[in-house]
Amino acid sequence: MSRYVVSLGGNALGNDAEEQKNLLKFVAKPIVELIVAGHEVVIVHGNGPQVGMINLAFTESTFTPHMPFPECGAMSQGYIGFHLQNAIRNELERHAVTQTVGALVTQVEVDEHDPAFNDASKPIGAFYTKEQADRIIKEKGYVMKEDAGRGWRRVVPSPLPVDVIEKAMVKSLLDAGHVVICAGGGGVPVIRKEGRLEGVAAVIDKDYASAKIAELVEADYLIILTAVEHVYVNFNKPDQKALERVASSDFEPYIEAGEFAKGSMYPKIRACIGFLEKTDKTCVISSLAKASEAFRLETGTIITK
Repeated sequence: MSRYVVSLGGNALGNDAEEQKNLLKFVAKPIVELIVAGHEVVIVHGNGPQVGMINLAFTESTFTPHMPFPECGAMSQGYIGFHLQNAIRNELERHAVTQTVGALVTQVEVDEHDPAFNDASKPIGAFYTKEQADRIIKEKGYVMKEDAGRGWRRVVPSPLPVDVIEKAMVKSLLDAGHVVICAGGGGVPVIRKEGRLEGVAAVIDKDYASAKIAELVEADYLIILTAVEHVYVNFNKPDQKALERVASSDFEPYIEAGEFAKGSMYPKIRACIGFLEKTDKTCVISSLAKASEAFRLETGTIITK
């Protein structure tokens, strides 16, 4: 039996609630294969598009009160977690397995002095054209940046996770045999002020949060599922090359050469390197479509210390 932390990208969860529910029926299948095989599973999901849509809905409404950004993050944890636990539970019942699946609204502590607060960089919400982005900057005062060639998006600070407030609960649920969904969207970011926890307007990258969770629960595998089957160098160029089995240190020359986009593959690689600095376990970066094979280490970029 092994312990897996599985990180699901928010962009893989669909453009609306109905599409998300349908997509998660397929996401649940390989995760349930792991559970049926006797492994322990923790799931962390992204929420970049979803929390942006929630925030935008409140911002544009003339009838509802203002909703602070940390609360929007908690809302996204709730509805995405509900869809995930529902899909996984239904698939478990199809296999006649009665294991309980729970989604935990999770607070993740960050450092209020993290330099990320002075440089908004985390994309959230929908993609826009340059003209649309300019209008939003003028009307809303948001910071907008171009996102890996896919369009313009709102960006917010993305501090690094320091601790997971509910880590003892996550470990207790795992030890008791439950499937745990936690730190959705990277967790609701909180800082300590005068002995109290206080939410802040930011988004923690879910891959860094996944690595922190994997460290705290002593996971054997950190699996990051995204849109592509491997990490590539010279991505989308004629000489594109898939990286298959690599040591974490092998990435440094590629990182220095700027091979990996900051809003795309870079945080995934950095999260794996960070996890492997603290453990001798294994990380895999692969596609959602190839999740079953990635869990069996049959595809993806397999990274060890």
